[in-house]
Amino acid sequence: MNSNRVEPAGPGMEQAVPGSGIPAFTQTLGHPRPLWMLFMTEFWERFAFYGMRWALALYIVAQFYGGDASGEAPASELYGAYLALVYGAAIFGGYVADRLIGYQRAILLGAVFMAAGLFLITVPSQAWLKIGLATVIVGNGMFKPIISTLVGKLYATGDQRRDSGFTIFYMGINMGAFAAPLLTGWLAERMFGGNPDMPAYKVVFIASGIGMVLSLVWFWFGRAQLKGIGAAPAGAPGAGRVLMVALGALAAIPVFYVLLTIDAGVLNWILLALFIVPAIMLLAEGIREGAVQRDMVIAMLVIFGFNVLFWMFFEQAGSSFNFLAQNIVDRDFGGWIFPVGWFQSVNSVAIIVLAPVMAWLWVKMGSANPSIPRKFGLGLIFNSLAFLLLMFALSSLVDPQTLKIPFWTLVMVYVIQSVGELCLSPIGLSMTTKLAPARLTGLAMGGWFLSVAIGNNLSGIFASSVSGEGGMTVESAHAGYTFGFWALLGAGVVLFLIAPLIQRLMHGVK
Repeated sequence: MNSNRVEPAGPGMEQAVPGSGIPAFTQTLGHPRPLWMLFMTEFWERFAFYGMRWALALYIVAQFYGGDASGEAPASELYGAYLALVYGAAIFGGYVADRLIGYQRAILLGAVFMAAGLFLITVPSQAWLKIGLATVIVGNGMFKPIISTLVGKLYATGDQRRDSGFTIFYMGINMGAFAAPLLTGWLAERMFGGNPDMPAYKVVFIASGIGMVLSLVWFWFGRAQLKGIGAAPAGAPGAGRVLMVALGALAAIPVFYVLLTIDAGVLNWILLALFIVPAIMLLAEGIREGAVQRDMVIAMLVIFGFNVLFWMFFEQAGSSFNFLAQNIVDRDFGGWIFPVGWFQSVNSVAIIVLAPVMAWLWVKMGSANPSIPRKFGLGLIFNSLAFLLLMFALSSLVDPQTLKIPFWTLVMVYVIQSVGELCLSPIGLSMTTKLAPARLTGLAMGGWFLSVAIGNNLSGIFASSVSGEGGMTVESAHAGYTFGFWALLGAGVVLFLIAPLIQRLMHGVK
């Protein structure tokens, strides 16, 4: 019998695992109650993030290029660089939380910076846009990887609810992502003189900033539920240590500002170099702990590599898919034009509907549950099928009069991608907490997000090539998405073939 296995407690019951270091938590709907507090904290943070995300590339083209299609490529590259640095900064946030101020303080400080950055973006200037984005990047680095790590710390090793818990947490992300484009898009067309032809993007950034403030307040009052999990290291100075980190974060803003201005190809080399550093640190710690932990770190790093490719093509929603929707998708419903930004809520609706099904499925399958590498392979293959649909639509369904493809095709692309995302992303967060050396969990989570960062920067470069110098056309979109299909399909097949080897390196982790 596995003494570490945890059976779900009934509603209202407290549960602790002897020797695990996990406090006795009241259980709500079969999970520790703090999970639901973290769920809502993440909901408001993701509302803030996705509230401005749908509008960013469109805003850049409209505000700084006068709406000319030639602005699509540079807007896509800046969008990709911003997303890359948002996730890349997670590696520093992991270190700050692990070694300096603790997980709870890192989340609170990060929320303050993110809210400030979102309000700065409202200033209509390219310089202030990048300063605001740099500030959001710094804050997100201290927030995003840490709150995910806290979810993992609510469960003992061997607790079969962990994957289900992360999937529920991932629903919080997507509920915020669902509400944000709908609400901020509606506000942008009705406030500050905005209209459907020219939304007032300023209100989008204001609403997103307010969402981030709500996330900060929610965690501030809810953190007592954690019963010390994620608190500052023993003996760590209070306000002095936090002030030191805050000053360091302020000093990092000009650095990220510069990184937002450099060539996307150069930025990618920088991100690769940054990834190598934590990879070496994690591998060294694995070797120090013995052959089993070493193998687990190797398996984790290999999967990180496939993760890069997934996000390179998945993360087109705010860039090339936006321009596809704007230029090539038929959005006319009898005179009412479906807003471009609302397409990005389709992914979230699909996640909200399918996440409970997937969470139930992983638990129900029991010993037949696919291995982590196989789940990642499924994620890549479903992503490839979305691009296959685009290939078909752009080659066979283009209306000869309007040169547009049917509305339903882009909707289904988001749905198919969502299935792939559910196979990969929440499982990846859980995998990282299982395979990482115990002393460097935060750093490992930062490495996970850094692999996402590299993929996101490549997504901007890819989207830029799809648009070209003169803006997206049917031909340029078909060529780009064909490449995406074959790259994803090939990677998925390779991962399926080597999955048994990776699983052996994981030494029974499922």
